[in-house]
Amino acid sequence: MSAALRDERRSRLRAAMRDAGLDLLVICGNAWRSDYLRFVADVTPMEGEALALFARDGRTRLVIEHPFDAARIAAEQPSCDVVCAPDAAAYAAALLRDTNSANPAHPSRTAIAPAHAVPWCLAQAGFAAGTDAATALLDALMVAKSAAEADAVAHAAALADEGYQVFRAASRVGRREYEVIADVEAWLRARGCPENFIIMGSGQQEVRSMHPPGERRLAPGDLVTTELTPCIDGYYAQLCRTLTIGEPTAIQRRAFAVYVEAMEAGIAKVRPGVTHGEIAAAQNDVFRKHGLGEYVSAEYTRVRGHGIGLYVDGPHVLEGVEQVLEPNMTLIVHPNTYHPEAGYIVLGDTVRVTETGCDVLSTSARELFAVTA
Repeated sequence: MSAALRDERRSRLRAAMRDAGLDLLVICGNAWRSDYLRFVADVTPMEGEALALFARDGRTRLVIEHPFDAARIAAEQPSCDVVCAPDAAAYAAALLRDTNSANPAHPSRTAIAPAHAVPWCLAQAGFAAGTDAATALLDALMVAKSAAEADAVAHAAALADEGYQVFRAASRVGRREYEVIADVEAWLRARGCPENFIIMGSGQQEVRSMHPPGERRLAPGDLVTTELTPCIDGYYAQLCRTLTIGEPTAIQRRAFAVYVEAMEAGIAKVRPGVTHGEIAAAQNDVFRKHGLGEYVSAEYTRVRGHGIGLYVDGPHVLEGVEQVLEPNMTLIVHPNTYHPEAGYIVLGDTVRVTETGCDVLSTSARELFAVTA
């Protein structure tokens, strides 16, 4: 992460805290979910819990549970005060109580975020009332990206396109799913990508959607799907594509054409002022037109896309969702769902909202790829 981008994010956060009347934000995270921590303090813990106490003047104290993580983060973040505590939440709660006790006439206006990661002892420490508002404050900052953040997503999108070529080359008859993914992971790590969320599916008429790679061997006639999400410079982008082992059947080609039409209808909707719900409806209407409306219901599918950045940010792309697009927001549009004749098919591109529409950051062809059986 560049120092300039980190400083830009902190400046935006300080301004938002000032407008909200907050003196201190307590940000919680762990190795499984660190996007809020990364936005505030550029910190990714590898073990245990971590907390960032971010003051409106920019001073930052990091409370890290694991000693090895604490040593690493102290070296990476020399401008922060790093403390190692076996119970980070209890340490932070005591620190907040002591701070307010020292100045009871003017207690610190403190809030905790994100709501889904607040430890119990902090939730009971008297600050829980501001949790939802603080989470919404951070969500708004993370969704409404700066131009530099959107550039970082574009960098990741280019890596996803290249990585999918590796995935295609690795998808050969007889190979196990985990062997295919291992080739992709090795390629990405060699190019400085420290993290990649990837799931896949394989089968004749796969109904389970995508999953972590397993023991199954690829076989002739398979549909092979993947959701490839590399992270570079702290930001993710996603690409969804489907291939066949051997030449696609007429049924598969006919089915895939519906997904292309749906995704292109969704992308055509992307511009400032449009909502996530309108993008979802544009995609779903294509399936309804082809008599497949049942298969965009919750019974067969999840979402028509989602924001993308430091993680999956903001609300999902679903009908009725009122998230309004602004320039430099980044999201993936993907009509991923089950088809009753062909099985589960995926197709998705990452896009960047512009002043008048959007730039499609993914460049992989929108085709049903085929590899030799």
